[in-house]
Amino acid sequence: MKKRFSIIMCLLLSLTLVLSACGGSKEGSGDTSSAGQTSEQSGENSGEGELVADGLIKATDPSKSPAAATNRKDMVIIGFSAPSGIFNPVYSESAYDTYVTEALFDMMLQVNKDGTYSEALAESYSISDDKLTYTFKLKDGLKFSDGSALTAEDVAFTLTVLHDKSYDGPSDIIKDAHIKGGQEYKDGKATTIEGIKVVDPRTIEVTTTEPSALAFSAIGGTGIMPKAYYGKDYKQGDLGYMKDLFTKPLGSGSYKLEKFVAGQEAVLTANENYYKGKPKIPNLIFKFTTDETNVQLLQTGETDMDMVTVSKDQVEQLKEMGFLDVNLFPTNGYGYIAFNHNRDQFKDKRVRQALTFGLDRQQIVDAVYQGYADVIDIPQSKESWSYTDEVTKYNFDLEKAKQLLDEAGWTVGADGMREKDGKKFKIIFTATTPNPVNDAIIPVAQANYKELGIEFVAEQMDFNAAVEKRKKGDFDMMFLAWSLTPDPQSSENVFKTGGSQNDIGYSNAKLDELFTQAGKEVDIEKRKPIFKEIYQELNEDLPYIYMYQRRDMWATNARIQGFDMSPYRKFTNDLSQIEIK
Repeated sequence: MKKRFSIIMCLLLSLTLVLSACGGSKEGSGDTSSAGQTSEQSGENSGEGELVADGLIKATDPSKSPAAATNRKDMVIIGFSAPSGIFNPVYSESAYDTYVTEALFDMMLQVNKDGTYSEALAESYSISDDKLTYTFKLKDGLKFSDGSALTAEDVAFTLTVLHDKSYDGPSDIIKDAHIKGGQEYKDGKATTIEGIKVVDPRTIEVTTTEPSALAFSAIGGTGIMPKAYYGKDYKQGDLGYMKDLFTKPLGSGSYKLEKFVAGQEAVLTANENYYKGKPKIPNLIFKFTTDETNVQLLQTGETDMDMVTVSKDQVEQLKEMGFLDVNLFPTNGYGYIAFNHNRDQFKDKRVRQALTFGLDRQQIVDAVYQGYADVIDIPQSKESWSYTDEVTKYNFDLEKAKQLLDEAGWTVGADGMREKDGKKFKIIFTATTPNPVNDAIIPVAQANYKELGIEFVAEQMDFNAAVEKRKKGDFDMMFLAWSLTPDPQSSENVFKTGGSQNDIGYSNAKLDELFTQAGKEVDIEKRKPIFKEIYQELNEDLPYIYMYQRRDMWATNARIQGFDMSPYRKFTNDLSQIEIK
């Protein structure tokens, strides 16, 4: 499993308004309490000119597909930003390296549309009554793309590599899974990992030292590497050779890599040994595109599919082409304004609530995303199994905000500005520039908060300077964004006291206990009520002003059918089943 959340600082938004460039599972993904401003019907049923912000807008005339595309009878070309060439399931980190890697390697488990997991290479799995032992039984006859058998030994090798002291990839299996003997192996005190046991060629048993909600996905959600290929030069404590194999991958995925040209393309061919059967499309090319070229390449037929930044103009342009299916769904992440909880003025939750009620978030979000984002009230995606809508809706309400500030002891002085204990209420907002989200926040916040009697001063600076101020804790409020992982437990790193990614000084003893409870439970049905309580507490206590969950948009030539994407389910999950119509 990828390490924790992945933070997406303001720069990405300033350049593209796209959050997908980060790799943390990503992530990954969260967040929406829908403001109810957008239509969720499909494009087929929507009225003329109606905004469609969720679902599939079907091609109106597939016959308009350019000859360059229709002449490709056995090939699909998918565009996305250039990867760095790290095609390895335990090392790939960016979204684009991961796209390639996931086409080449399969896991014991696969992510479903709602962020849950189900069997992939595994035929079945079981968890012991004490929640400490995970047993996976592999499907019969599994093979890597070179025809060699995929067995439990390969699974054991992959899990072992993640514990090696020289491993410097993005995963943190020791923290997530707590496999028995894993730390001893990493410390060089053992030559094998006690908790990893190969029962037979198709069965592996993994024993942990404590119940962990993340263990299941950490163990079953990693692409399997063949021991005979990746392990022939392995010596404990030295994985340096592994990086020489990044562009020479060997896996069990639906495709195999034939050629990689950095900055240009990756050429793949169908894996005839794939466990679901050889993919229907023999040849697949990942063509590396940019925001400046992707729409044009779709229009000319040089690509069949690409991710395009959402805007009214972009949606209309894609629809007007006639031959493209346009798929819109919530991105696996969210934007927010952080409070510095070490500042006295933000320690009272009534103040944080007032600043949320008193900010016209809908106006800001509409200005930037033009209907292609929802205002949110919890830090989770509405697509997640853990999502709840049973929370306070912080709709813009200046009178409610004023009441809360009064209750918190911030009174209006003779000059119309609020003060407490002789100190004026002034907020310094640290903002990267250029950044369209900050450009929208600043004037709205200045006007809204002035009506509350609060001075809001923006300090605009370049990205690196803002990052440095954040690291030092030298800010009052600041706009940021997170991506989310499929399992919501990862958010404890952000919100738990002392969490590895909690750098705003936030602390809530009740939340700490709830995250601990959730982390020790492996049954989703038992976890749901705990996370409902977690999100209700995060909604009331407001470590952040939650801002929005925007949309992702994939455009696909209608001649290609079979994709079934979601914020958690990537297009790579469907490569073995897509076909040319």
